[in-house]
Amino acid sequence: MKYTIIIHNDEQEGGFWCECPELPGCYSQGESIEELMNNIQEAIELYLEDAEEMYFPVEEVRELVL
Repeated sequence: MKYTIIIHNDEQEGGFWCECPELPGCYSQGESIEELMNNIQEAIELYLEDAEEMYFPVEEVRELVL
């Protein structure tokens, strides 16, 4: 599965935050890009697990590309 993430600089607190447009409400943050990538991977996995448990359809099967 592939998911797009958009990375932003956190100008107020430093570090970075990102969003995954294909998964509404799926965001994460990190002090470094490496930490951010680990955190968003975990956030996407948890999002998909929760969606499956709640029978919330995720439109497409995609690959997480980091």
